[in-house]
Amino acid sequence: MKISRKLAIVLMAGTLTFTSCNESELLDLNIDQNSATNIDMSYLFSRATLAIGGEYENTRIAMLYASTMVQQTASTAGYFSGDKYFYNPQYSGAYMETHYTGVVRLLTHVISKTEGDASQANLNAAATILRVFDLHRMTDIYGDIPYFQAGKGLEGEENWFPKYDAQKDIYTAMIADLRAARDKFSESARPLGAQDFIYNGNISKWKKFANSLLMRIAMRMSNVDPTTAQQVFIEANNSGAFTSNDDIAFIKYAPGPQGVNRNGLNDGYWNTYKYSRDCKISATMMNWMNANNDPRKMILTGGIGDPEVPATWITDPAQQIGMPNGYTSTNIVNAVPPGTLSRFPIVQRNFSMLNLKYLDWEDPYYLVSYAEVELMKAEAAVKGWISTSAESHFNNGVTAAINSWVYFDPSFAVTPDKTAAYLAGRGFAAASNANKLRLIGEEYWAANFLNAIEAWSNWRRTGFPALTPTNDPNAFEGNFIPRRLKYWENEIGSNPKNYSDAIARMGADLFATKVWWDGGK
Repeated sequence: MKISRKLAIVLMAGTLTFTSCNESELLDLNIDQNSATNIDMSYLFSRATLAIGGEYENTRIAMLYASTMVQQTASTAGYFSGDKYFYNPQYSGAYMETHYTGVVRLLTHVISKTEGDASQANLNAAATILRVFDLHRMTDIYGDIPYFQAGKGLEGEENWFPKYDAQKDIYTAMIADLRAARDKFSESARPLGAQDFIYNGNISKWKKFANSLLMRIAMRMSNVDPTTAQQVFIEANNSGAFTSNDDIAFIKYAPGPQGVNRNGLNDGYWNTYKYSRDCKISATMMNWMNANNDPRKMILTGGIGDPEVPATWITDPAQQIGMPNGYTSTNIVNAVPPGTLSRFPIVQRNFSMLNLKYLDWEDPYYLVSYAEVELMKAEAAVKGWISTSAESHFNNGVTAAINSWVYFDPSFAVTPDKTAAYLAGRGFAAASNANKLRLIGEEYWAANFLNAIEAWSNWRRTGFPALTPTNDPNAFEGNFIPRRLKYWENEIGSNPKNYSDAIARMGADLFATKVWWDGGK
């Protein structure tokens, strides 16, 4: 017993001595020697920029839902949920799932770490603009979302369960944030340079981007707060928005690596996953192009046939067939003329496919286009907000939309005489104001063929083009085009109070619930 007691005392003394003498060494064990302690915020900015066009959420939200909901594309495959109004929790919540933990978190961190540093003013401003862009898209998809606390989890535990902010308050904040960012750019601050995958450091174009986004935000809220919308639009227009296709806010990608520097939307449509084997130009889009002699028809489609076997392609413009929305490979036979499905045994191959020339990994990814800006100006002129010519803006917007396809492939160039003939056929000058708004809405829809989330948002605001809902017996809530998507289901369990508060304020977490600018709460 005495021996054991003596041994315990000796061991305890040794332990105390070891702890005292090597405390700093023990604490150092908690430091990961292989991890960076300081990161260049420009790197995080670059990573966040590229992540906006990620494959996971763009495949699910833009391709499987938005593009088919607004009938730009169609599919008989059940996993294309948008034109059958199915609910898939993974698809519907994909943008929240990936962008709060990725894009928003990174950009918020960059803003926090560069705030107040005059040398980093340009980086801070650009990160703010992209944060607003991403959260603007997020709130347009879902409605009330975390905005003020979004991405701030590293700043304190009070942000771990972020509050869902009312969309009306988010819109007010986005306007203020964009104006502050636009006015912060400085020639004397550190250049953004090659780490800027949008404008390669051109701050003049970043300012135009901010103003163009302000104009989009203003138009979006114009039905519920026209006074503020008009004021915001005019101020942004006077400050200077895009003036040519050279100003387009594109993210410029490379062929890889996968998941980092590739156009994720195109990774889903073709390349890695090839979902466009099941996805075709919709009958709505094809019939609209045919009715208007649109020169973009053989740009949007690469023909009929097996997209993986060029020898099968039928590229005669007169033979192109759009796929009706809302059907399966079984019942579509009842929706098309006899003989339509006789060319190929696989049903999908009998309809006009997407053109593979704009589905490369390195093709640009749209944020905001010059065509949109001119079409918004045309609408503003019709509304009497600005005094410039609505017809000139309409013509400029349509021309820009047609000409912008050359950024994807030089073969997409359209001669000026064909564009002029198309514009003449649209009859904008002689149209009533009501029909001018319809023409603007239709062209905005066509201009955003590769930006389906924006096409869907503008359709909800304007009702153009006029779309007939499909009729599927298994539609989740009913046969109507969704007014929003449902939240990421993880929020029900991980952030229950704030989720519940948002639902109580908005009305319900359903497709039918309208967001604030769409006439909701």
